[in-house]
Amino acid sequence: MAILVFIIAHWYLSLFSQTFFLHRYAAHKMFTMNKFWERFFFFFTWVTQGSSYLSAYGYGVMHRMHHAYADTENDPHSPKYDKTFFSMMWRTKGVYADVCDKKLEFDDKFTDDVPQWFAFEKIAHSWISRLFWVAAYITFYIYFATDWWMYLFLPMHFVMGPLHGVIINWFAHKYGYRNFKIADTSVNLMPFDFLMMGEGYHNNHHKNGTRVNFGAKWFELDPTYPIILMLNLFRVVRIVKV
Repeated sequence: MAILVFIIAHWYLSLFSQTFFLHRYAAHKMFTMNKFWERFFFFFTWVTQGSSYLSAYGYGVMHRMHHAYADTENDPHSPKYDKTFFSMMWRTKGVYADVCDKKLEFDDKFTDDVPQWFAFEKIAHSWISRLFWVAAYITFYIYFATDWWMYLFLPMHFVMGPLHGVIINWFAHKYGYRNFKIADTSVNLMPFDFLMMGEGYHNNHHKNGTRVNFGAKWFELDPTYPIILMLNLFRVVRIVKV
Protein backbone atom coordinates (compact mmCIF):
# COMPACT_ATOMS: atom_id res chain seq x y z
CA MET A 1 0.00 0.00 0.00
CA ALA A 2 2.83 2.44 0.85
CA ILE A 3 4.39 1.95 -2.60
CA LEU A 4 1.06 2.59 -4.34
CA VAL A 5 0.48 5.77 -2.33
CA PHE A 6 4.02 6.93 -3.12
CA ILE A 7 3.59 6.32 -6.87
CA ILE A 8 0.29 8.22 -6.98
CA ALA A 9 1.59 11.08 -4.81
CA HIS A 10 4.79 11.46 -6.83
CA TRP A 11 2.88 11.35 -10.14
CA TYR A 12 0.37 14.06 -9.26
CA LEU A 13 2.59 16.32 -7.16
CA SER A 14 5.29 16.34 -9.83
CA LEU A 15 2.65 16.92 -12.48
CA PHE A 16 1.12 19.78 -10.49
CA SER A 17 4.51 21.50 -10.32
CA GLN A 18 4.87 21.10 -14.06
CA THR A 19 1.44 22.37 -15.08
CA PHE A 20 1.00 25.03 -12.38
CA PHE A 21 4.48 26.50 -11.92
CA LEU A 22 6.51 25.64 -14.99
CA HIS A 23 3.79 25.75 -17.63
CA ARG A 24 1.03 28.15 -16.61
CA TYR A 25 3.26 30.49 -14.60
CA ALA A 26 6.81 30.38 -15.97
CA ALA A 27 5.97 29.92 -19.65
CA HIS A 28 2.64 31.75 -19.98
CA LYS A 29 2.34 34.03 -16.93
CA MET A 30 -1.39 33.26 -16.66
CA PHE A 31 -1.15 34.56 -13.09
CA THR A 32 1.33 36.51 -11.01
CA MET A 33 2.80 35.90 -7.56
CA ASN A 34 5.16 37.76 -5.28
CA LYS A 35 8.82 36.81 -4.84
CA PHE A 36 8.19 34.79 -1.66
CA TRP A 37 5.64 32.50 -3.32
CA GLU A 38 7.70 32.26 -6.49
CA ARG A 39 10.66 30.94 -4.51
CA PHE A 40 8.38 28.70 -2.49
CA PHE A 41 7.22 27.04 -5.71
CA PHE A 42 10.80 26.79 -6.97
CA PHE A 43 11.52 24.74 -3.86
CA PHE A 44 8.22 22.83 -4.12
CA THR A 45 9.04 21.90 -7.72
CA TRP A 46 12.45 20.61 -6.68
CA VAL A 47 10.96 18.44 -3.93
CA THR A 48 8.13 17.04 -6.05
CA GLN A 49 10.07 16.50 -9.29
CA GLY A 50 13.18 15.31 -7.50
CA SER A 51 15.66 13.60 -9.79
CA SER A 52 13.88 14.92 -12.91
CA TYR A 53 13.76 18.55 -11.75
CA LEU A 54 13.16 20.97 -14.62
CA SER A 55 14.44 24.54 -14.65
CA ALA A 56 11.69 27.17 -14.76
CA TYR A 57 13.83 29.22 -17.14
CA GLY A 58 14.69 26.28 -19.37
CA TYR A 59 11.13 25.01 -19.46
CA GLY A 60 9.57 28.45 -19.89
CA VAL A 61 11.74 29.51 -22.84
CA MET A 62 11.52 26.14 -24.57
CA HIS A 63 7.74 25.97 -24.19
CA ARG A 64 7.37 29.42 -25.72
CA MET A 65 9.42 28.11 -28.64
CA HIS A 66 7.00 25.19 -28.94
CA HIS A 67 4.04 27.54 -29.28
CA ALA A 68 5.81 29.91 -31.67
CA TYR A 69 7.12 27.15 -33.96
CA ALA A 70 4.59 24.34 -33.38
CA ASP A 71 5.17 21.41 -35.73
CA THR A 72 7.87 23.16 -37.73
CA GLU A 73 11.57 22.35 -37.87
CA ASN A 74 12.22 24.92 -35.11
CA ASP A 75 9.81 23.22 -32.71
CA PRO A 76 11.95 21.65 -29.93
CA HIS A 77 9.56 18.69 -29.69
CA SER A 78 7.31 17.76 -32.61
CA PRO A 79 6.46 14.15 -33.58
CA LYS A 80 6.56 15.23 -37.24
CA TYR A 81 10.36 15.21 -37.23
CA ASP A 82 11.17 12.10 -35.20
CA LYS A 83 10.36 8.44 -35.80
CA THR A 84 10.02 7.54 -32.10
CA PHE A 85 9.29 9.43 -28.92
CA PHE A 86 12.73 8.40 -27.64
CA SER A 87 14.46 10.32 -30.43
CA MET A 88 12.11 13.28 -29.99
CA MET A 89 12.84 13.52 -26.27
CA TRP A 90 16.58 13.15 -26.85
CA ARG A 91 16.44 16.07 -29.27
CA THR A 92 14.36 18.01 -26.73
CA LYS A 93 16.97 17.30 -24.07
CA GLY A 94 19.63 18.91 -26.24
CA VAL A 95 17.59 22.07 -26.84
CA TYR A 96 16.68 22.27 -23.15
CA ALA A 97 20.35 22.00 -22.12
CA ASP A 98 21.34 24.74 -24.56
CA VAL A 99 18.57 27.00 -23.23
CA CYS A 100 19.59 26.42 -19.61
CA ASP A 101 23.24 27.03 -20.41
CA LYS A 102 22.27 30.15 -22.42
CA LYS A 103 24.07 28.91 -25.52
CA LEU A 104 21.22 30.17 -27.70
CA GLU A 105 20.08 33.73 -28.30
CA PHE A 106 16.37 34.56 -28.30
CA ASP A 107 14.06 37.46 -29.00
CA ASP A 108 12.76 39.13 -25.85
CA LYS A 109 9.34 37.52 -26.30
CA PHE A 110 10.87 34.17 -25.36
CA THR A 111 12.66 35.33 -22.22
CA ASP A 112 10.64 38.27 -20.84
CA ASP A 113 9.38 37.63 -17.30
CA VAL A 114 10.51 33.99 -17.25
CA PRO A 115 11.40 33.37 -13.57
CA GLN A 116 15.03 32.77 -12.74
CA TRP A 117 16.75 31.77 -9.50
CA PHE A 118 20.19 30.67 -10.61
CA ALA A 119 21.70 30.34 -7.12
CA PHE A 120 19.05 27.75 -6.21
CA GLU A 121 19.06 25.98 -9.56
CA LYS A 122 22.80 25.56 -9.43
CA ILE A 123 22.05 23.04 -6.67
CA ALA A 124 18.62 21.75 -7.74
CA HIS A 125 19.72 21.19 -11.34
CA SER A 126 23.00 19.47 -10.42
CA TRP A 127 23.85 15.78 -10.70
CA ILE A 128 24.48 15.71 -6.95
CA SER A 129 20.85 16.67 -6.38
CA ARG A 130 19.58 14.13 -8.92
CA LEU A 131 21.61 11.32 -7.37
CA PHE A 132 20.38 12.34 -3.91
CA TRP A 133 16.76 11.90 -5.01
CA VAL A 134 17.53 8.61 -6.78
CA ALA A 135 19.05 7.32 -3.51
CA ALA A 136 16.00 8.56 -1.58
CA TYR A 137 13.59 6.70 -3.88
CA ILE A 138 15.61 3.49 -3.65
CA THR A 139 15.75 3.77 0.14
CA PHE A 140 11.98 4.21 0.32
CA TYR A 141 11.46 1.08 -1.77
CA ILE A 142 13.91 -0.92 0.34
CA TYR A 143 11.89 -0.06 3.44
CA PHE A 144 8.39 -0.45 2.02
CA ALA A 145 8.45 -2.75 -1.02
CA THR A 146 6.99 -6.16 -0.19
CA ASP A 147 7.66 -7.93 -3.52
CA TRP A 148 10.47 -7.83 -6.04
CA TRP A 149 8.25 -6.67 -8.91
CA MET A 150 7.55 -3.39 -7.11
CA TYR A 151 11.11 -2.31 -7.85
CA LEU A 152 10.14 -2.22 -11.55
CA PHE A 153 8.40 1.09 -10.82
CA LEU A 154 11.62 2.77 -9.68
CA PRO A 155 12.71 3.99 -13.16
CA MET A 156 9.41 5.84 -13.46
CA HIS A 157 10.34 7.93 -10.41
CA PHE A 158 13.79 8.68 -11.84
CA VAL A 159 12.37 10.21 -15.06
CA MET A 160 8.97 11.45 -13.90
CA GLY A 161 9.28 14.89 -15.54
CA PRO A 162 10.30 13.63 -19.01
CA LEU A 163 7.61 10.93 -18.74
CA HIS A 164 4.94 13.60 -18.31
CA GLY A 165 6.53 15.52 -21.17
CA VAL A 166 6.45 12.64 -23.64
CA ILE A 167 2.78 11.90 -22.91
CA ILE A 168 1.84 15.43 -24.00
CA ASN A 169 4.50 16.25 -26.57
CA TRP A 170 4.17 12.94 -28.43
CA PHE A 171 0.79 11.36 -27.75
CA ALA A 172 -1.16 14.66 -27.53
CA HIS A 173 -0.02 15.42 -31.07
CA LYS A 174 -1.11 12.04 -32.38
CA TYR A 175 -4.03 10.40 -30.57
CA GLY A 176 -7.20 12.14 -29.43
CA TYR A 177 -9.91 14.52 -30.57
CA ARG A 178 -9.90 18.15 -31.70
CA ASN A 179 -12.26 20.90 -30.63
CA PHE A 180 -10.51 23.49 -32.78
CA LYS A 181 -9.07 23.39 -36.28
CA ILE A 182 -5.65 25.01 -35.96
CA ALA A 183 -2.43 24.84 -37.96
CA ASP A 184 -0.62 22.33 -35.74
CA THR A 185 -1.38 18.69 -34.86
CA SER A 186 -2.34 19.15 -31.19
CA VAL A 187 -5.24 17.06 -29.88
CA ASN A 188 -7.07 16.52 -26.60
CA LEU A 189 -6.17 13.15 -25.11
CA MET A 190 -9.41 12.41 -23.23
CA PRO A 191 -12.74 14.10 -22.36
CA PHE A 192 -11.97 14.10 -18.62
CA ASP A 193 -8.29 14.62 -17.99
CA PHE A 194 -7.89 12.86 -14.64
CA LEU A 195 -4.47 11.57 -15.68
CA MET A 196 -2.63 14.77 -16.67
CA MET A 197 -4.39 17.45 -14.55
CA GLY A 198 -5.58 19.43 -17.57
CA GLU A 199 -2.41 19.14 -19.65
CA GLY A 200 -4.18 16.57 -21.81
CA TYR A 201 -6.44 19.30 -23.27
CA HIS A 202 -3.59 20.15 -25.59
CA ASN A 203 -5.68 21.24 -28.59
CA ASN A 204 -7.66 23.63 -26.38
CA HIS A 205 -4.43 25.08 -25.01
CA HIS A 206 -2.88 25.57 -28.44
CA LYS A 207 -6.01 27.38 -29.57
CA ASN A 208 -5.76 29.83 -26.65
CA GLY A 209 -2.39 29.74 -24.96
CA THR A 210 -3.25 32.39 -22.36
CA ARG A 211 -6.45 30.82 -21.00
CA VAL A 212 -5.86 29.61 -17.45
CA ASN A 213 -8.63 26.97 -17.68
CA PHE A 214 -7.49 24.33 -20.18
CA GLY A 215 -10.98 22.85 -20.49
CA ALA A 216 -13.25 24.26 -23.23
CA LYS A 217 -16.36 22.06 -23.41
CA TRP A 218 -18.68 21.76 -20.41
CA PHE A 219 -17.51 18.21 -19.68
CA GLU A 220 -13.79 19.00 -19.95
CA LEU A 221 -12.85 19.43 -16.30
CA ASP A 222 -9.36 20.80 -15.72
CA PRO A 223 -8.36 19.60 -12.21
CA THR A 224 -5.68 22.29 -11.85
CA TYR A 225 -8.04 25.20 -12.55
CA PRO A 226 -10.01 25.09 -9.26
CA ILE A 227 -6.71 24.91 -7.35
CA ILE A 228 -5.59 28.10 -9.08
CA LEU A 229 -8.95 29.72 -8.26
CA MET A 230 -8.46 28.80 -4.61
CA LEU A 231 -4.91 30.18 -4.58
CA ASN A 232 -6.23 33.34 -6.22
CA LEU A 233 -8.91 33.63 -3.53
CA PHE A 234 -6.25 33.46 -0.82
CA ARG A 235 -4.01 35.94 -2.68
CA VAL A 236 -1.22 33.46 -3.24
CA VAL A 237 -1.55 34.19 -6.96
CA ARG A 238 -3.35 36.82 -9.01
CA ILE A 239 -4.99 35.53 -12.16
CA VAL A 240 -4.23 37.74 -15.14
CA LYS A 241 -7.41 38.81 -16.91
CA VAL A 242 -7.12 38.38 -20.67
